[in-house]
Amino acid sequence: MSGLRYAVLEESAFRQELTLVVILTPCALLLPVGIVERILLLGTLLLVLIVELLNSSVEAAVDRISLERHSLSKRAKDFGSAAVMLALVLCGGTWLAIAGPIVMDWLRALAA
Repeated sequence: MSGLRYAVLEESAFRQELTLVVILTPCALLLPVGIVERILLLGTLLLVLIVELLNSSVEAAVDRISLERHSLSKRAKDFGSAAVMLALVLCGGTWLAIAGPIVMDWLRALAA
C-alpha cells in the first residue's frame, strides 16, 4: 500500500493514468459487452498502472545509484518508458476495438 501511496503523491504520470482509470472504469462497467470483453477493458487499464509502477521503480533505483548522467542509466529509463508506451498502445487499441463500434452505433442512433 505504501508503494501506491508514494506513486499517487510523487509520480505525476501515475496520477494521470489513475485519472484515466477512474474515468474509464465506470464506462467499462456500463458498456453492453460480455464478461471477456469487460475483463479486457479493465485488465488493460490495470496493466497500464502496473507497468507505470515498474517504470517508476526502475527510475527510482537508477536515481538511487547515481544522479550523474550515464548511457546505461538513460537506457534503463528509456526501456521503462517504452514499456509504459506499449501498455498504453495496447490499452487504447483494446478500447478502440471493443468500445469503438458500440460508441459509433450510439452516435449513429443519436444522429438518426
